[in-house]
Amino acid sequence: MKKLRIYLFALMLALVAASCGTSRVVPVTGRTQSLMVSDEEILSLSSQEYTKYMQSAKKSTNAANTAMVQRVGQRLAAAVETYLKEKGYQSELSQYQWEFNLVQDQNVNAFCMPGGKIVVYEGLLPVTQDEPSLAIVLGHEIAHAVAKHSAEQMSKQIKQQYGTQILGGVMQAAGVSDGVTGMAQSIIQSGFKFRNLKYSRDHETEADHMGLIFAAMAGYDPHVAVTFWQRMAAASGGGNDNDIFSDHPSDSKRIAAIQKDLPEALTYYKPVTTTPTTSATKKTTGTKKSGTTTTKKSSATTTKKSGTGFTLTPVKK
Repeated sequence: MKKLRIYLFALMLALVAASCGTSRVVPVTGRTQSLMVSDEEILSLSSQEYTKYMQSAKKSTNAANTAMVQRVGQRLAAAVETYLKEKGYQSELSQYQWEFNLVQDQNVNAFCMPGGKIVVYEGLLPVTQDEPSLAIVLGHEIAHAVAKHSAEQMSKQIKQQYGTQILGGVMQAAGVSDGVTGMAQSIIQSGFKFRNLKYSRDHETEADHMGLIFAAMAGYDPHVAVTFWQRMAAASGGGNDNDIFSDHPSDSKRIAAIQKDLPEALTYYKPVTTTPTTSATKKTTGTKKSGTTTTKKSSATTTKKSGTGFTLTPVKK
């Protein structure tokens, strides 16, 4: 009974430690999050990691595809900033220094660093196939930055570390042997690791939700998200719906959640009409010929980044 009281007291102290930090409401979803790291700390770390990565990465030499990634990214960023201003998040806009890079890597992936540094791998473009599907990916990555998922996950790790240390200190003060204390801390740490997989899956689902809406705000049809993720499922092999040991939701759960979110996303969707580009009029013998340009679809072809970045990864089956 005495050991049980000690354990409950330690658990209470851990919960008190976990409640520390500042609270923030995530845009779009309205979820309240608790953060224990400052924007300055996370942005400084992010900038260092991003600079290191870009020094070793090779930027794509495909000018058309690079321009497409930057064009779609900037269009999304403009729509997101307008939304954040309207919803009272104007003070946070200075955190974002948007940058969209296409790099030479055949992995089917993309990643985002806090502060709006987003990298797309060439290997993703054959799966996106078109600009609206690329907008779904970039909207997802922008959502990770806007929702401050990196800061939130780092905060959870700090809280968990506090909880483990508090438990160890209380057990030692109560005369519990070092061996038993170490075992208890190890068990708790294993439980945290397993629980963190769910945190990560929840963040991926939230980024899908927010990204879908961001794409719609920028004038991209959110319906394409379903077929895009079906292609991603095919690229990963598909088949297994068990994601309990994964940091990403299964493909089928992801697609089902997106289909559920579509009605909300469509309320933000206003198609953007574009005027076809025409070549200069050429004068001939008394008549005028107007030429039209045709656009050639270029095939191109995202990666996994650990640390403070977030990835878009097909679930390995």
